[in-house]
This record gives sequence, C-alpha cells and structure tokens, in this order.
Amino acid sequence: MEFFDSHAHYNDERYDEDREIILREIYASGVTNAVCVGYNFKKSELAVKIAQSHDFIYATCGISPNDIEDFSEENLKKMERLAQNKKVVAIGEIGLDYYWNKDNQNLQKEIFIQQIQMANRQNKPIVIHTRDAVMDTIEILKTYPVTKKGIFHCCPLNPELIKEGVKLGFYISFSGNITFKNAKPEKAIAQVPLERLLVETDCPYLTPEPFRGKRNDSTKVKWIVEKIAQLKGMPKEEIARVTYRNAKRIFEI
Repeated sequence: MEFFDSHAHYNDERYDEDREIILREIYASGVTNAVCVGYNFKKSELAVKIAQSHDFIYATCGISPNDIEDFSEENLKKMERLAQNKKVVAIGEIGLDYYWNKDNQNLQKEIFIQQIQMANRQNKPIVIHTRDAVMDTIEILKTYPVTKKGIFHCCPLNPELIKEGVKLGFYISFSGNITFKNAKPEKAIAQVPLERLLVETDCPYLTPEPFRGKRNDSTKVKWIVEKIAQLKGMPKEEIARVTYRNAKRIFEI
C-alpha cells in the first residue's frame, strides 16, 4: 500500500533534531507523498524549503487564524510570491478559529477572505482550518467562491459542516482524533463520499491510538486509514488507494 499524508507539519520545531531521519523513515514506510503545511510566513518558507529538498514532499503557504499577529500587507505580498513556487500546491492553512481567538473574529474573516482571493489569483486550492466557526466559514465560502476548491483539514465531526462542504465541492480530511476512545466519528465518515475523502496526520499533533502521548509522524497515517476502512466496511487497501488518488487530484500532483 501507498499512503498520502495530506497535512503534516515537518516545519515544526519538534523535528529540528531528527527531521531528515524521520522523512527517510516515512517514505520507507509507504508514505510516498506528504504535504508540509505552512501557517505563518516563516513556517511557510520552511515548508517550501523542505519540499524543495525532498521529491515526495509538497508545501502550502498561508497565515492561520491562530497566527494573525503575523499578518501584514507586506507579508501577504511575500506570501503570494512564495506561492508561485512549483512545490506549493495550496494556500493554507487558513480559516477561522473562535475557540482560541474570540476577540478578533472580524479580523480573522478579513484575512481569510484576502487569502481566498490570493488562492484564486494563484489558481490553487485552499486548506481550511475551522474551529467553533462553522456557519461563518460556510458563509464566507459561499460569498467568496474558491476557484480550485480545497480541503477541510482535520475536519470537525459536524454534520452541517460536512454536508455544506461536500455540496460546495470541497474535500474532507480526517486525522488521528477519529481513533480516540471518546470520538464518535461514525456518522461524519458515513457522510463523506469516497471521491471526497482524504487522510492526514496533522503531525506532530493528534497522534492516533495506540500511540497517544507520543510525537506523531506520517508513518501513523495507516491507523487513520484502518479506522476509516473499519467504519465504512471496506478493505484498508481500498481506502489507501482512494485517498491517495484524491490527494493527487486536489493538489494536481
């Protein structure tokens, strides 16, 4: 089986000591493609640098709703220049987070919209982070359509979000939290058509069972594939194949 980790953060400081070792290990494990996701300008630059050094790694660039302090008109211009790199396959992660940031919601919306517009100028999909902001996220996507669509990363298990996201043409990506003992992902996963399904680790975060408490990496994406296969009553090989094909399609790789 080959796996595609559609959302990883090898630009995180927790890999500074052994990044090259980990990247060799994940490729040897069957993860033959992964996307290193930016979330502010510095980490987007590093994501591109990592992608340029490894054929099987791709990058995104963007300013997340939890990194609003990094936003400036100058940084947005620099981000757009960075987005022209051939290894950059999407703009993200971008979006809204009212869980961690309740006091700057209007600013979050404005920056989300500006980056959607940048994605459209660059003819790239977007990678969406949304938390406790379902209706505002959907309203913005309806008002400011994304030409190349995109991905709801680590998608909240919210039926309305998934229904509207699929209706708008977006892909739905699940991560290690669907394996947690208190998770109830059955209905959410059943809602997603196979042709819109993706898997991710969001590493170094959200380490799946049975590895919770340890640093996550892309070798563990297979536990997410296995969980989805179990819930859909399908062979894990088929879920791996479908999610790999879907990721190639949305990222145009």
